[in-house]
Parts: sequence; C-alpha cells; structure tokens
Amino acid sequence: MMVAIASLSSCSSNPSNTTNTISPKPAPSMAQLRAKTNNTEPKAVSGKTVNVTLYTSDVQCQEFVPQKVTVPATQSVTNAVGKIIKEQDTADFSLSGYRVKVRKGIATVDLRLSPQSKRQFVSLSSCEQFALFGSLRKTLTSNPQWKIKEVRFTEQGEDIVL
Repeated sequence: MMVAIASLSSCSSNPSNTTNTISPKPAPSMAQLRAKTNNTEPKAVSGKTVNVTLYTSDVQCQEFVPQKVTVPATQSVTNAVGKIIKEQDTADFSLSGYRVKVRKGIATVDLRLSPQSKRQFVSLSSCEQFALFGSLRKTLTSNPQWKIKEVRFTEQGEDIVL
C-alpha cells in the first residue's frame, strides 16, 4: 500500500460547513471514469492553494490510486470531495450536490441525489460503492492536515445504509 503525504504552510482547524451544487450532465460509464487520467500537475503550496492527495479506485475496484492535486486553501476538504464526486456521475446515477462538515475529527459528507438520477445509492454495485464511498473515505482520512479520523455519509441528513 502506498501512502502519500501533503504538507501545508498554514492550516485551520475551524469546522467547515459548506454546500456545493453539481450541474447534471450526461457522463461516461463508471469504468470509463475510473480509467480517465487527470493531467493536473502538483503545484507548490502558495498562499491560496494547497496540495492534497486524492485516492480514486483502480479499474478493478481493488485498490486506491493516489493522485496529487492542487485545491484552494480555503475549504480544501470540500474542494477535494468535489473533485472525487465529479468523477462518479454516470448516465443513470447522478448527484446534484453535497455538503461537508468536519467536527472533532469526524467528517460528515451529506450527498444530494439528483432528481434526474435513475438509480439510488442502494442500487450501486460493490465496485461503484468502493469507487464513491471508499475513495471519499480514503482521501479524507489519509490527508493528515485535515485531522479526520472517521467519515460518515448521509443523504439529506439521514445516514446512508447500503
């Protein structure tokens, strides 16, 4: 297993509670999304951005592949979550938004299923669950600057039970 560590020049431990909306659009299949490469090069930390490591599923849904990306320093957790969620939409499963709240080492990711989504969370295959929930959990708990020890997933405030 490979673990990557990112460093910050400054860090805030204030709890964050933000809402983001994702525009619905047709997207490729889960396999195509996982096989997609991102040409984002890691950049040095500046006053307004930080390097973080995103973990996404390999095409066999067996392991996480680390990828360094640069996100805005403010709301870095929310921005990292957004980058992972953006890659999970497919033609029949779509999220319309999400919120991330971090308090006392516990991150709560509240997901909003798009009204146009033909599928629900419970209909995701084990591979799709690994790609979405596993990638989010691994990313949030493996970036030490966030001090996240546990991740909860909710849909409009209710625990997601799979």
